[in-house]
Amino acid sequence: HVKCLPGPTALIPALVQSGIPCERFIFEGFLPPKKGRKGRLEEMSLESKTIVLYESPHKLLKLLYQMIPIFGSQRKIVVVREISKLYESTFRGTIQEAKVFFEENIPKGEFVLVVEGIKK
Repeated sequence: HVKCLPGPTALIPALVQSGIPCERFIFEGFLPPKKGRKGRLEEMSLESKTIVLYESPHKLLKLLYQMIPIFGSQRKIVVVREISKLYESTFRGTIQEAKVFFEENIPKGEFVLVVEGIKK
């Protein structure tokens, strides 16, 4: 069990507590809302490094839906919510499992997604 306290960013604490290999990673921040989004996801899906993204609660499910046909439903993902705050929580599983979880549990708060790189 690891407990990280963030400094000015949620990136590193989410990456460390994810349990996904973190010796090499890419940080994408927030994806473009429309233009270029699918292309960026397609590029990332081929990345062997761990991928870290930020997403807002009202776009989280849409992102998970977009990721499944591009990344595959079984890619590992960790979704960390509200790091260091009262309602901090961490979801670990596959992208498909995350989609089902957040369909049943309305996303609230700010999210950091840590996605496993493709195995080569």
